[in-house]
Amino acid sequence: MKITQKPFGKTKNGEDATLYTITNNNGMKISFTNYGANIVSIIVPDREGNFADVALGYSNIQGYENNGPGFGSFIGRSANRIKGAKFELNGKVYNLQKNEGENNLHGGTPAYNMVMYEAEVYKEEDMISLEFSRLSPDMEQGFPGNLDITVTYSLTENNELVIEYHAVSDKDTVVNLTNHSYFNLSGHNSGDILDHKVWIKSDKFTPTTDDLIPTGELRDVEGTPMDFRTLKRIGDDIDADYGPLKQAGGYDHNFVLNISGDEVEKVAELVDESTGRVMEVFTDMPGLQFYTSNMLSPVENGKDGASYGKKAGACFETQYFPNACNTAGFPSSVLKAGQGYEFVTIYKFLCK
Repeated sequence: MKITQKPFGKTKNGEDATLYTITNNNGMKISFTNYGANIVSIIVPDREGNFADVALGYSNIQGYENNGPGFGSFIGRSANRIKGAKFELNGKVYNLQKNEGENNLHGGTPAYNMVMYEAEVYKEEDMISLEFSRLSPDMEQGFPGNLDITVTYSLTENNELVIEYHAVSDKDTVVNLTNHSYFNLSGHNSGDILDHKVWIKSDKFTPTTDDLIPTGELRDVEGTPMDFRTLKRIGDDIDADYGPLKQAGGYDHNFVLNISGDEVEKVAELVDESTGRVMEVFTDMPGLQFYTSNMLSPVENGKDGASYGKKAGACFETQYFPNACNTAGFPSSVLKAGQGYEFVTIYKFLCK
């Protein structure tokens, strides 16, 4: 295994960005940048041994400085939506940025995917790890507490991208970290993902209001287009006459995962039968936001000159449920002072 690094350009603030590339002995390569702790590319083989980049993204730092879709992005302090852009903690109301209508989406400004991180490399016999860290100061984005954050990306010889999240705060706060990579197993510039098939280990999802805030209900997927308990083509039901799908323009929903939470378990699978590529998702988080890039305005400056349109990629964002900080019945996204936030997500690539 090896890791290389090279300049990735200067930010508009004059900071030097670096591109790190980890390669395993199977030829799989993943590139990251210390700007935003973003995943820039994931290059994996198909059943014939042909390699392709299966992650949507940009070729230069300027793309990531204007990364509205969140390609490859590390998301925090609280991923997904918070109703009314506020929450109450210990009797105090904290107001956040209203950056999606009246609500807060993915924390606000400064976005975690648009700030610089310290980088450290760790090498083991069968794995290389790249650790990105920074301090999110008290009241950044409106959240209380100085939050020490570390996200560690590791590539293994089993073609696994392991993401380990660690954080600790000096005050009670709200934390919900995730990764917002868009995957297209046919290749990042190959069109839509409607022929990909998906399996999700979930019996229930969280329906929402029209602005995609969960109502608090946990609804059975049985008999609905939200049922992915057996492998199903994404395009089969995406345009169904079903309220939640019409609200979101496709899939953009939190699935309640059937896991204990005590260990990392397989929770989802993405299959591209045309290339034989398969991605398995493992986590110990309680929820998974499955998003089919319904809101993706045409992006004309993608890697290799690619143009990305709606349905060009699928996201599997492991998480606490959206608006968990305001919903009593949901697993809590409150992190107590001094307590460790520790979660793992693994994207494993194979061929069938």
